[in-house]
Amino acid sequence: MAIKDQPQPPRSRQIGNILLLVSSLFLLANIFLPNLFGPSVPRVPYSLFIHQVQDQEISMVSVGQNEIRYQLKPEADSDKPGQVLATTPIFDLELPKLLEANGIEFAAAPPPKNGWFTSLLGWVIPPLIFVAIWQFFINRGNGPQGALSIGRSKAKVYVENESEKVTFADVAGVEEAKTELVEIVDFLQNPQRFTQIGARIPRGVLLVGPPGTGKTLLAKAVAGEAGVPFFSISGSEFVELFVGVGSSRVRDLFEQAKKQAPCIIFIDELDAIGKSRATSGFYGGNDEREQTLNQLLTEMDGFAAGDKTVIVLAATNRPETLDPALLRPGRFDRQVLVDRPDLNGRLAILEVHAKGVKLGNDVDLKAIATRTPGFAGADLANLVNEAALLAARNQRTLVAQADFSEAIERVVAGLEKKSRVLNEKEKKIVAYHEVGHALVGAVMPGANKVEKISIVPRGMAALGYTLQLPTEDRFLLSEAELHGQIATLLGGRSAEEIIFGSITTGASNDLQRATDLAERMVTTYGMSKVLGPLAYQQGQQNMFLGNEGNNPRRLVSPQTAEAIDQEVKGIVESAHQQALDILKHNRELLETIALQLLETEVIEGETLHQLLAQVQPVNSAVAV
Repeated sequence: MAIKDQPQPPRSRQIGNILLLVSSLFLLANIFLPNLFGPSVPRVPYSLFIHQVQDQEISMVSVGQNEIRYQLKPEADSDKPGQVLATTPIFDLELPKLLEANGIEFAAAPPPKNGWFTSLLGWVIPPLIFVAIWQFFINRGNGPQGALSIGRSKAKVYVENESEKVTFADVAGVEEAKTELVEIVDFLQNPQRFTQIGARIPRGVLLVGPPGTGKTLLAKAVAGEAGVPFFSISGSEFVELFVGVGSSRVRDLFEQAKKQAPCIIFIDELDAIGKSRATSGFYGGNDEREQTLNQLLTEMDGFAAGDKTVIVLAATNRPETLDPALLRPGRFDRQVLVDRPDLNGRLAILEVHAKGVKLGNDVDLKAIATRTPGFAGADLANLVNEAALLAARNQRTLVAQADFSEAIERVVAGLEKKSRVLNEKEKKIVAYHEVGHALVGAVMPGANKVEKISIVPRGMAALGYTLQLPTEDRFLLSEAELHGQIATLLGGRSAEEIIFGSITTGASNDLQRATDLAERMVTTYGMSKVLGPLAYQQGQQNMFLGNEGNNPRRLVSPQTAEAIDQEVKGIVESAHQQALDILKHNRELLETIALQLLETEVIEGETLHQLLAQVQPVNSAVAV
């Protein structure tokens, strides 16, 4: 797909440019031509002229409105006439008397013969200059279309270009969404096949999914497959400071689309103009945004099917904020979920993005896909690019598997901070802390496989890290597995207590994550024998509806809130005790791995797997 060329300047702009050129030439001629072709007369100060009058050195004077010209008396022994000089007059009523008293012949200068022409130009040229300047600012006011086109649509028009054409083959990892959109392509290519049996062509398709999952790419693929014009615009481009501009742009967009039907209109970030009017009204509202939304609703009801086939594709990652009028049948008839890809989807996406990258023989894309659960398409594209940059930085011609492993760590944990040097005591604390995570995670149910332990600082705050990667995609977790994850998070703090008898601030993030997970177990998953199978999490509510702002427990009674706190505390303390029991039972192995980590700074691969295979579980540690 390529951006369509901008239209040629309108005729009014060409006329304005001609007027500006004529006015400029006139001003230049008025300034320079009189001096260029008129006689060259030396000019003298007015005071010198008066002295020459008083000394009777002047024979003749011509007094004009803007200039006084006079001729000196010839020298006594010369036959040549006297020199002609000029001066700028000063308002002086005594000048005629002074000239007459000194016997000097004087007269007023005759008016110019072209006075009527100059007067005419004086009346005509200023308006022309004003019109030319106004046209100049109009042309510069708002891009190619000018300031008066502020109500015109800013949509970019993409037309078919075989070299840059995007098709479904360029989109991977969202097979279900592609299957749903294939029917849209059929509607655009052969609408009569559906209309002749009474089927109604869908007017709107809403692509819903997290950021980076390929919603915009899917829309371009639909246009590429159908071979129709593709209007692309962001929702924020409809809303301007001036009232009525947004609705005007919506009307103009649909008028352009109808002229090029069949075609596709793609509105990215629909929630910028499509938020619920009830919610926006409660916060004070925005009349301009509401007018824009109303116009969009009207246009989606207004255009007809048949030869005016216009399909609106829209994308958002916040469907819960959209106005119900947008989502009703007849407007956005279909909602297509574009979710994060599963294992096979990630593998397909990696294969697409790796086509233009020179890979080494040791690269295993399936292993990379296994180690990147939760990555969206944009994340995987960035991962491939990071691996290629690392290989080029190390002066290699092929991208190796190690480059992908390092790229995953850079994305997950951040950049290595080799300049952040820890003293020996802090380094020892970090080593035992990270080994504590690894040992507890090795025996806990539901914990991911430990692939690497490092005490090299990464990111903004991590002084060390334990890298756990899943071996498969998981969609459900049991209560025992959630307990195991909390115990693994508390393994670092537990190791500090056992070895040093005190704790540090290094476990702050672990404690936050463990507390959040325990709270979800109680308030969302119903995993509490005291509170029972009830969901107390009410979601993100309006800040004016409750007493505690965004506190998810603001709608429960004080007694229930206290019970929730007690249950969360009990889950965390139970997991903490489990981690302590495991580490005390394997203290010798804890010491061995920590000392080795202090020497090498990083333990990974088969060496780490062999060490963690020696961890002895504790029967009481796995009991819930």
